[in-house]
Amino acid sequence: MTERRKILVTSALPYANGSIHLGHLVEYIQTDIWSRFQKLRGHECYYVCADDAHGTAIMLKAEQQGISPEQQITEVQAEHQRDFGDFLIAFDNYHSTHSEENRVFSEQIYKRLKDNGHIATREITQAFDPEKNLFLADRYIKGTCPKCKTENQYGDNCEACGATYSPMDLIDPVSVVSGAKPVARESTHYFFKLSEFTEFLKDWTHAGHVSDEIANKLNEWLQGGLQEWDISRDAPYFGFEIPDAPGKYFYVWLDAPIGYMASFKNLCEREGIDFDGFWQADSDAELYHFIGKDIVNFHALFWPAMLSSAGYRTPDKICVHGFLTINGRKMSKSRGTFINARTYLEHLEPEYLRYYFAAKLSPGIEDLDLNLDDFVQRVNSDLVGKVVNIASRCAGFIKKLNGGSLADRVLEPELWQRFADANSVIAGYYENREYSKAMREIMALADAANEYIAAKEPWILAKQQEKADEVVAICSLGINLFRVLIIYLKPVLPGMAAKVEQFVNDPLIWSNSLEPLISHKIEKFKPLMQRIEKDRVDAMVEASKTSLEQQSDNAAPGGPLNDEPLADQITFDDFIKVDLRVARIIEAKQVEGADKLLQLTLDLGGETRYVFSGIKSSYKPEDLEGRLTVMVANLAPRKMRFGVSEGMVLASANSEGIYLLSPDLGAQPGERIT
Repeated sequence: MTERRKILVTSALPYANGSIHLGHLVEYIQTDIWSRFQKLRGHECYYVCADDAHGTAIMLKAEQQGISPEQQITEVQAEHQRDFGDFLIAFDNYHSTHSEENRVFSEQIYKRLKDNGHIATREITQAFDPEKNLFLADRYIKGTCPKCKTENQYGDNCEACGATYSPMDLIDPVSVVSGAKPVARESTHYFFKLSEFTEFLKDWTHAGHVSDEIANKLNEWLQGGLQEWDISRDAPYFGFEIPDAPGKYFYVWLDAPIGYMASFKNLCEREGIDFDGFWQADSDAELYHFIGKDIVNFHALFWPAMLSSAGYRTPDKICVHGFLTINGRKMSKSRGTFINARTYLEHLEPEYLRYYFAAKLSPGIEDLDLNLDDFVQRVNSDLVGKVVNIASRCAGFIKKLNGGSLADRVLEPELWQRFADANSVIAGYYENREYSKAMREIMALADAANEYIAAKEPWILAKQQEKADEVVAICSLGINLFRVLIIYLKPVLPGMAAKVEQFVNDPLIWSNSLEPLISHKIEKFKPLMQRIEKDRVDAMVEASKTSLEQQSDNAAPGGPLNDEPLADQITFDDFIKVDLRVARIIEAKQVEGADKLLQLTLDLGGETRYVFSGIKSSYKPEDLEGRLTVMVANLAPRKMRFGVSEGMVLASANSEGIYLLSPDLGAQPGERIT
């Protein structure tokens, strides 16, 4: 047995203004599998999380609903915990960043940063909403891009041309909150001197705490020069007031990661665990954060720098994953693939999804695709057709021919040893978050077990009374092999494992996979898992579709769908001047130095055009090549910072993403759209 480790595991904190969806669950299922595996191995492992409960967005949503922020975050937290629980996510503690523990740690860490000379103050000019008496973050301001004149752009950069600017540089800026015109106003802000930790972070990010891929990405920030980080916000703001700074509040991203400490402290106080033994600078415990790739800078730059200055230990590992796509595309409400956790649970069993995610997860940051047809086929084939099938084929013969007692011998020692020897290999895959490799290894063993049983044909031998002992021996080995498979699958399928423990009368702990059950009494076998019927998946997708009417009902009061007013009317003569053509994307590539642009090479039926489009956040370049789209062919070429754009492709956009418009099949490049 390996030495018992002390491990603290966290997942990123879900924001307390919306429901959990399948995209979120990639992370929580990945983390839960890892923490369950560590506990199954006998280590002292705690998995904590909390709702991220502060910020302007929560304050505004509560106001819109006519309730207090405290009431909103309480209701959302209850919903989150219910959904996580039903997906068998086994937190040791689930807390809130709006807690006394988090207030104490936030104030303590801030004071230590300040005492160490790592806090600066200075006046900054910000956009201010005179109607709401509220300073506005960039995403709460929209207007016309000052460079390319594209309307309805956010306050920090233009999705059409890629330009970056100050919110007050927008033409005709408006507050998304009230519709008022923002005004410039000065305010004192507090900053964390992140740049003073540059050398520390260069060493830390290349010391194995993040993957090489993430370290290289972080190096771009480090080489470009770290800036001071604004950690304050002005009232009104839902959060913790900064000590000795009336009307100033900690920015949500300061106290959110501190919420990991607060949640664990809450658990320690309840269970008598030594908090300092996990968080002090010289702790021999291990700390792991599981996060998405979109919040790496907060966790791998700001967070370790803050901890270092405050005298706490830094994470051993930041485990970063990619996003979820469904059927190869971003989740979409209109297509029914933006699926909430509760909607899924109303139609399907949670362990179907837990297994499918495990079968696709790796330690890398590649996006994970939930292909719904493959999902049905894989779960039915692997879990029902391979794993459960072993027990269902063998259990009845044990009960009928030997009163439910397993044989007193192992019929095929070499086959048994193959299963036992896989223990360390599969453990290594789990430890390194190579779940897909673990699932492949387990299913290869399941194939071997099924091949053995099929070759022995106990159902035929059972017809001969003198073969009863042999049948019992064959099926006893089958049950023992099945038991080992479930031990290996227990971190992924805890619900099924609990049923199997009752069936085999044995606790399924990791070390038990090394020894078979001999002359052991088992219970009557009961069905463990039903096949997925495709119509249940279809019903889930249908239930997830949001009609235009429903979207309109969910829009902000006083505003149409997506809060986007209709443009001024134009005449038919104006409209026919626009030459819309079918175009085939023959090449798509990244634009160096642009966060949101892709350069598209378009075939216009014998003519080639080059167009820059702000769709990078929604598409991989390789997925676009060969696809038909619609372009404005007679738009005058526009010189941009990255080159000349010879037209414009048409797309729609909402809060979920950007979607290229495509003609029906049969359209040909160059054809005019009428």
